[in-house]
Amino acid sequence: MASISLRKANTRLPPEVNRVLYVRNLPFNISSEEMYDIFGKYGAIRQIRIGNSKETRGTAFVVYEDIYDAKTAVDHLSGFNVANRYLIVLYYQQAKMSKKFDQKKKEDEIARMQEKYGVSTKDK
Repeated sequence: MASISLRKANTRLPPEVNRVLYVRNLPFNISSEEMYDIFGKYGAIRQIRIGNSKETRGTAFVVYEDIYDAKTAVDHLSGFNVANRYLIVLYYQQAKMSKKFDQKKKEDEIARMQEKYGVSTKDK
């Protein structure tokens, strides 16, 4: 497989490459078995977490045993068509995800403060 040739060449990987993949634009009704079928072709999988809340539907995290298998999966599955939806497969980056969470937290805090003090941002 291609990952074997990467290992033998002792290829240096970019810093954003890691074993954890963040997958977006999944069909809402995809099963974990289907996810294992799709992503398992590229190497041993340690864990798959599929989003099930309103905010996380259509997303998943896929954790590979080996970083080279994860790289191969990203290379082959980005733009892959599943149930007429094109997958977006990215390397999970903790810093970017926590920034999104912090932004949401700040927006919630602003909304609470506006409600508490009766301030409205809507033009009347």
